[in-house]
This record gives sequence, structure tokens and C-alpha cells, in this order.
Amino acid sequence: MTEKLFYLDPFLKEFSGTILDCREEKEQWAIILDRTAFYPEGGGQPADHGTLGNVNVLDTREKNGEILHFCDGPLAVGETVTGCIDWDRRFDFMQQHSGEHIVSGILCRKFGCDNVGFHIGHELVTIDFNAALSAEDVAFVESQANRYIWEDREIQISFPSPAELEELDYRSKKALEGQVRIVRWPEADCCACCGTHVRSSGQVGIVKLISCQKFRDGVRIEMAAGGRALRWINTVAGQNTRVSQLLSAKPGETAAAVERMQREIFLLKGRVAGLEEKDFARKAEELAGTGDVLLVEGPMSGESLRRLCGLVKEKCGGRCAVFAGEGESFQFAVGLDGGDLRGFVKDLNRALNGRGGGKPEFVQGSVQACEAQIREFFRGDVG
Repeated sequence: MTEKLFYLDPFLKEFSGTILDCREEKEQWAIILDRTAFYPEGGGQPADHGTLGNVNVLDTREKNGEILHFCDGPLAVGETVTGCIDWDRRFDFMQQHSGEHIVSGILCRKFGCDNVGFHIGHELVTIDFNAALSAEDVAFVESQANRYIWEDREIQISFPSPAELEELDYRSKKALEGQVRIVRWPEADCCACCGTHVRSSGQVGIVKLISCQKFRDGVRIEMAAGGRALRWINTVAGQNTRVSQLLSAKPGETAAAVERMQREIFLLKGRVAGLEEKDFARKAEELAGTGDVLLVEGPMSGESLRRLCGLVKEKCGGRCAVFAGEGESFQFAVGLDGGDLRGFVKDLNRALNGRGGGKPEFVQGSVQACEAQIREFFRGDVG
């Protein structure tokens, strides 16, 4: 059995170990040591990366009692090598995992629910709970968790006997057999856990509960702790500063400024729609009775495009094709009362690098072609 140094000292960044086995697996080399500080993926915590001698450790897994270091090169059996942990990666995971314990412990105690899922992703941590929570509930838990972190409480780790475990009130997602490792954050959480953690809650720094969405019979919370939380807050603050500059509003007043802009846009859209309606009706009257029509217009919304096509189609007495866009990118709508345009739109798509379709009397889509190519397709016999 490989000695698990990461349990003896989770802050151990460098160690020496002897190669017990090295075998090729799927274009990598699986290396087993007599002792290791590399944490294998498990319990929601990703694996450690780093180096062994002159090779890179790309993954660490525990299979059938063996800790396998998957490396990009082989090492000689019997050789003693130095292992170096990617410490930034490990400490990040320790902050996230410890923060999750504190949040889950406080939340489960307060609302009498269970943590039923936990995963440390590349950017955020997700935690699933089997209870409905309000925004106020989440804000309360975040406040209490950070208060606990700032008290800088020390972690307690033990391996209780079966009899002691029987008397212990601890969190676990499944029935456990054999030696159980208990991680306790006094007055916050007591949980069976195989992961690595910081020594005291103050090293978590801060937790930020970013979102809470309904998930299955409960909720899924997205969380960031420590350095991740700081980066997330800085990103959001930077975005808000940029928005405040664009809106000429103070950073604390951007929401009100956006609401004002939305009201202004709503009123402007109403005015534009009214002007468009008058313009489209005028064009339809001008083209009354002219037969097939081709209109090439500047950019407009899909709704406006369809409305113009419909009004002209009712008046022109033939097929109406409207293209709206600029450069080599146009949207189109084509209508013909009583006709079947499905074959026509296939030819159009083929000739103008387009995509689209619809009902026999009405088709719509887009093309990657310029105005000259569009007019050439219609051979100048309409419009």
C-alpha cells in the first residue's frame, strides 16, 4: 500500500518516493510509488498534478487500493525520485473543499436537509441539496459561513473506532465500511470525507454563493471560495465599472440606469414600429398590381422583414421577395399567395449559399451573398 502523505501533511509540496511499478496505459505511464503526496481524484475533489523526477503527472487515480500517477513518460522501477505538487492547483482545491464543508454544514443544520451532490469544477463549485431554498435563505447561509471563516477556527480530523462512529452525528452521502475519516469544523460541520483541507477556516478567505437554481427535488448552488471568489468578484466589479462608464452612472446605480434605458428603448421601439408600418404600407401601395417583386433593404428585424413581405405580397399580385442586410449577409422572406415556394427556396439556397425553408406559400431564411448576386439570381426580371 502506498503511504498517503497528503493525509499526514496536506501542505506538503515536495517529497521523495521509490518507484514500485511503471506500466504503459493508453499512451501514458501509470506509476506506483511507495509513498506519495499526490491526492487521487475522489469525493468531489479533482486529482493533483505536478512532476515526478523529469516527467509530468497528468492525473492521479486510486484503483483497487493502488494510487496510480499517470505521467507523460516512464520512470525506472526501484528509482527514488522527487515529487513536486502543482501547489496553486492543490491549494485552490483545498480552499474550495473546505469552503464547501462550512457552507454545507451550516445550511444542512439550519434547514434540516442533506448535501446530495458536490463537484469542484474548473471555475465554480456546485453543491446539490434536497430542499427548496429562497434567495434570503442563501444570503443568510453565505453571511454565516463567512462569519465562521473570519473566526479562523481550526479543523479537526480523526479516524474513530466503529463504536465511536456509531455514536457520532456526521454527514455522509452513502453507507460507509472500514476505516472512516471524519473531518470536523467545530460548530459548523462534521462529515465523512477523504479530501484535503486547509488547517483553519481563515485560510479559506471568503465564500461567495453565486447562484441557486431549482434542481430535481431541491436546489443546486454555485459557489466560489478563496482565490476563485476574489477573481469572480473582481470580474463582476470590473464589468459593473465598465457599465457605469457607458451609462454615465455611479457604480452603485447601474441597475437603475439600465432600467431607465430599457424604458427609453421600449418607447423608441414603439415609435420605430409605427414609422415602419407607414413606410411599409406606402411601399405596398406603390407596388400594387406590379406582379413579382424583389426588394433589397438595409438591416431590419425578422419581424419587420416578415411584415413588409406580407404587406407587399397582398398588393403586388405576384411573388414578393424581400432581402434585408448588408455586405454579404442577408435575411430573406418570400411569399406567394396560392403558390408553392418549396422548390424555389431550394434553388435559392443552392445559388446564394443560403439556409431556409417554410410553408408552400411562405419561406424565410438567410443567405451569404451580396446584393449583386441576389439580383443576378432573380435575373433582373423583378423589382
